[in-house]
Amino acid sequence: MKDFLDKREKGKLLIQRNRRLKKNLLRPMQLSISEDGYIHYGDKVMLVNPNYPEREETGLFQCGDLSLCMTPDEITAHLHDELEVPCGLSATLTRIPVGRNTFTILSAGKDATGQVLRYGQDFYLGITGGFENKMLYLSSDHRTLLKSSKKSWLQEVYLTDEVSHLNCWQASFLDPQLRLEFEGFPIRANEKIVIYHRHTNRGLAVHRNLFLRTYFGKEVEVAAHTHLDSHRVEKPKNHWILVTGSPRKDSSTMLDLPKLPAEDTQTTEQALGLDTQ
Repeated sequence: MKDFLDKREKGKLLIQRNRRLKKNLLRPMQLSISEDGYIHYGDKVMLVNPNYPEREETGLFQCGDLSLCMTPDEITAHLHDELEVPCGLSATLTRIPVGRNTFTILSAGKDATGQVLRYGQDFYLGITGGFENKMLYLSSDHRTLLKSSKKSWLQEVYLTDEVSHLNCWQASFLDPQLRLEFEGFPIRANEKIVIYHRHTNRGLAVHRNLFLRTYFGKEVEVAAHTHLDSHRVEKPKNHWILVTGSPRKDSSTMLDLPKLPAEDTQTTEQALGLDTQ
């Protein structure tokens, strides 16, 4: 009993550690509001893989808009109240910006805070996880026999506190036929793009049919792999949206706002028999 009371006073009980870790990871965050409609260095955004219909995947399939989240190891999370590196990643069905899914766009070279992010430029994706004075970077490296994603055995994506060339990413225009023409153009916020790892040239992807048991429940796998269709075009697994904050008080992200009639063309195209995905 003395040992128990002593640990409780020092905050070293298992339940106290878990509460502190979850409090930080689930802490509400404020996304950056884009005034000119573009993404800038220093912006806080969510990385969201937009919903698409189930087609080639067999078995269970996670529908809806999935956001990229940091996922600490379940066993390690029970032993420590701080983030351990390297830290894993997953995708889950949430639209609320919290500590574990709010990323910061960082410049790979000299400080460029406030400048517009452009197609083809190197950038880092940093995340604090709700902690202060702690920054982890989205990273990846070539897969090996001992290092790969858990379910698909493809190239692993993880978070680390080491700054290196493995942290660099680039954004590409969604349509490959117009990709060269848009090189160097500003990236619009809340629109579909493809994110490539600079060192390995693999696209960031979500596998909605591969489920992981995580510290926060059942979520899906994230890996670095470019999935191409018969036309050599990236599949929806590789599509991402850099979601910014909403200027309205009744919604936290731009995903919560209804689309304008001119923008919501998917229903019309589907009625005409056009393939929009």
